[in-house]
Amino acid sequence: MTSVPRKFDRCKTSKRYCAEKLCCKSERAAATFHCDDCRTDQCYDCVTSIHQSSPKFEFHECSHIVPPSFDLLCQISNADSSRQCTAINFADLHCEVCNINFCFTCFEFYHRGPRRTHRKTNFKDYKSREAKKKLESIVKPTSPVDIQDTSLTFVSCPQIQVDQEVTSSMDSFNSANSRNSQNGSMPDLCLNSTEKDIINIEEELAASQIDEQHYSSQSFMLLDGQEKLQVDDINEFLVKLGCDEEEQVKVVSIFGNTGDGKSYTLNYTFFGGKEVFQTSAHQDSCTIGVWACYDPVTKAIVIDTEGFLGATANQNQRSRLLLKILAISDVVIYRTRAERLHNDMFQFLCDASTAYTKHFSRELQAAAKRCRKSVADLHPSVIVFHETTNTKVLGEGNGGKPAESDLLDKFQQLECPMHFKDLKYVGTRTKGTKTDFRQFQAELQLLLENKSHRAARKPEVVYMTLKNLNDKFSGEIEKPVFGTFPDQMFTCSVKCLCCGESCCHSMNHKADQPHDTDKRCKYQHQFGNKVYLCKRCWMAGKQNIVVLKTSESKDNAWMGFAKYVWAGEILECPHCGVIYRSREKWYGNSEAEEAVTVDIRHVWPDGLQNLQGAQNAARKLVDGMHYIADSISSVGSRPTKMLSDWMADRIAPDYWVPNTQVKECSICSVKLENEQKHHCRACGKGFCDACSSHRKPVPERGWGESVAVRVCNNCFSADKMTGSADSTGSNSQTTARRVGEAVSSAIGVAASTFNYPLDMLKDTARPAYWIPDIEIKNCCVCKEEFGPKRAIHHCRACGKGVCETCSPSKLPVPIRGWDYPVRVCKKCEDKADQL
Repeated sequence: MTSVPRKFDRCKTSKRYCAEKLCCKSERAAATFHCDDCRTDQCYDCVTSIHQSSPKFEFHECSHIVPPSFDLLCQISNADSSRQCTAINFADLHCEVCNINFCFTCFEFYHRGPRRTHRKTNFKDYKSREAKKKLESIVKPTSPVDIQDTSLTFVSCPQIQVDQEVTSSMDSFNSANSRNSQNGSMPDLCLNSTEKDIINIEEELAASQIDEQHYSSQSFMLLDGQEKLQVDDINEFLVKLGCDEEEQVKVVSIFGNTGDGKSYTLNYTFFGGKEVFQTSAHQDSCTIGVWACYDPVTKAIVIDTEGFLGATANQNQRSRLLLKILAISDVVIYRTRAERLHNDMFQFLCDASTAYTKHFSRELQAAAKRCRKSVADLHPSVIVFHETTNTKVLGEGNGGKPAESDLLDKFQQLECPMHFKDLKYVGTRTKGTKTDFRQFQAELQLLLENKSHRAARKPEVVYMTLKNLNDKFSGEIEKPVFGTFPDQMFTCSVKCLCCGESCCHSMNHKADQPHDTDKRCKYQHQFGNKVYLCKRCWMAGKQNIVVLKTSESKDNAWMGFAKYVWAGEILECPHCGVIYRSREKWYGNSEAEEAVTVDIRHVWPDGLQNLQGAQNAARKLVDGMHYIADSISSVGSRPTKMLSDWMADRIAPDYWVPNTQVKECSICSVKLENEQKHHCRACGKGFCDACSSHRKPVPERGWGESVAVRVCNNCFSADKMTGSADSTGSNSQTTARRVGEAVSSAIGVAASTFNYPLDMLKDTARPAYWIPDIEIKNCCVCKEEFGPKRAIHHCRACGKGVCETCSPSKLPVPIRGWDYPVRVCKKCEDKADQL
């Protein structure tokens, strides 16, 4: 992995490029518009294509990008007219001798040789100095009121420059802008200054106070509102953060209701007031999804989240998104501007701590064991930042009782268990328009420096943890689910078919981990969810499932069938052997329940059904008869077809065209590679069945005068045979062919003798858990439709219909009574340990 530099290029360009990477046709296209709703800079083509592609984008507010003032840019062209700052960089330095602003690159180029001794000043310090000069130059105007009179307040007015003679005589003062000007009247306040000028000066002063390390800080979207990760890999994550891969960082996240100033709080707490996280005066939420930025001063990844109570299509999906951020956070800030603390804050912290402890308990216990700490020490620190205007904050006038005690008492009153032990409260009462963040910043700094709980870690660990959580908990959530973090967000959604209980395992758990639940199931006859456990093994602390079957595992098929006819069904334990026979005695046989313990099991949609009572004895008999029928009928089927064609050519008359030369029908030209080939007894050519279905005597070829044989359509309609009289076959040749046809016919009759009764018995001998053939339309694996060329087979494990391609393997299925290898589908083959 390549190392990422700590800082970007020293110079910062004023050029703005199109940020729509997915739809922009060119790289680094100049941005001319900024969309407030998309929150991106866009070129002209992207503005047109995006906001005309869908009606929901038509009313986005797009404004022209105004280039920065020339006073803020590099001004090397003023010093050297032949040179321009090609990157149009912002000014970084101010030369006191040249009285010109430069970027780092242009300053080093221009100040070579004798100009090397020029004194330089940081541009922000220069702007701050100039702003202070403007403020110092704004003093009270001259007034006829006594100099000791403090009853009037004069607001930021420029000094009126007048001659000494005029200032000595106040009686001659006259305001040109006063409505009723007369000598000796009160002067107009702020005579030459406007409110806009004063606001501009204040903004310049605030901008000059932003720390240099935060000058290039910029936030980026980490997760969108649909829980999709917007960073592809760790390298992109490091580049967007702008920190080194070996840096040890902590994660600070903020939560709260929409409109409570979460983004504003982060901007002033970590970035000196710079608008790193966007704020807005509109009704719509300005933060959608999750945004992040790195603070190099505190070495913290700062995360801004979407607010509660905002308009959203699925509140539960947003709550789960926020819990993922809380899971990776070291310090959690809950920001509220309510005059009194509402129940929604206590409910959120209660539900969040409960869900965090419940769904991440395994990981927390493993981490606590490695670090030799308790699980509570690994919980994030929580700080409640409460701002009021008219009411007192917690702890104010409370006799010295800590505010945290009041919070814990409130949790107990609401019966909300609070699992986060490190809880802090910071309250501030704002009288004017500016919030006092000093106490909050001090408390937050102590939490970041505290290493007794959660230690700092590399950014890669933070990213991989978030990615794994997002991949694991990303399924769909039902909208009408109540509660902030219900179990449906994180647990498997599969439900038992019998009792309706959901699986207790984690969402998207591994396929080799079967579904399970803590609650007992109820028996339903149609699902057959009753299983037998060997009583002796059960009393010894083991659970060995036994099923009723026809033969022991050591018996072959025919011997087992003979024993079944004599002694009935058996129960065989893999540890204890045969524990029960249904007809062991002539009379007075016990029931199966006396040798076993009955247990009721859950039935899952993708699991085994009809767990007990497979009743496969009849099917085993049918399988044996099928084996005999297949052996007989294999004489006329592939791969013996080539051998049979070769033998047919050996006994064919001389005038017959050999099978190897017959590629198509001589009349309709149908290809005969996969079709049955027939020879006309008159002409000897090859035909398909449709073009050689007629019969008539052919004595000319030696087939006899009274025996009707197969002929083609042409020879049947002709008075004389179409072949040459010189190529007539001899009686010995036709006799050999007639014998071969008789043998082939006898074999076909024998095969059909077995097949016809087997087809009628097939559904009668079907085990209880098999799906009837009439209900099977598609293969349960590949979903291909069954037809004449795709035969139906049954998986001996699940009983579903499967094609030949999707059931190539054979495995023993003891749970169904098949002790020897039988056909199983690919799905059940992957779960062989459960069979």
